[in-house]
Amino acid sequence: MSHTKRKQHYSADFKREAVALVTEQNYSVAEAAAAVGASANNLRRWKQVLSEETSGARLTPDERAELHRLRRENKQLQMEREILKRPAPSLRKKNP
Repeated sequence: MSHTKRKQHYSADFKREAVALVTEQNYSVAEAAAAVGASANNLRRWKQVLSEETSGARLTPDERAELHRLRRENKQLQMEREILKRPAPSLRKKNP
């Protein structure tokens, strides 16, 4: 019989609160991890990601979604601009 560990998923709020124990309440990473029931490695990673997000080095999920939307919109607008650059068929000179 194999024992597989089930991967636990933590909410963004939970992660922020756990990191706040370290950054605002001066807990050590190990103490904070034990207090919230997560591994110290997870807490270190969450702290790093949060630090990168607040410094602007990493995009938040909302920013990533907005970037994706803006790129899609930009591509659409570029295609429309190319279509509008072409002369309309009714404005072309007709040869008698």
